Amino acid sequence: MVAEMARAVRKNGIVALYVWDYAGKMQLMRHFWNAAAALDSAAHDLDEGRRFPICNPDSLSNLFRDAGLLQIETRPIDISTDFNDFDDYWTPILGGQGPAPGYAMSLSEERRAQLRDRIYNSLPFALDGSIPLVARAWAIKGVK
Repeated sequence: MVAEMARAVRKNGIVALYVWDYAGKMQLMRHFWNAAAALDSAAHDLDEGRRFPICNPDSLSNLFRDAGLLQIETRPIDISTDFNDFDDYWTPILGGQGPAPGYAMSLSEERRAQLRDRIYNSLPFALDGSIPLVARAWAIKGVK
């Protein structure tokens, strides 16, 4: 995709994109997959942090460099993803949409309860019961 973007952009044009930092500061997902993998070794391979190794500054820079782009710059974009309480965090997972919710809903009720408890015990609760998390994306740009 990046090679095609670099091919299609005019000389001195900018190619840019962003990806979620699944292995690092996509904390909503990190807490989920860390707990899932601790309970079920099969969950290890489903973790987006492992499935998408391109989602870090070094890999992205190499990708852009290999596409012939110059003046490559990366930067994090951190977004607060605060949850009012645990139910605010957990309820969307029960919708079954996406890899993590799909995995959670594939579990028996007993296994899902174990996952829920493990995640609950890993989250950084504030004094008011809210859960302050960060969702990080890596932005990168390069010039043809």
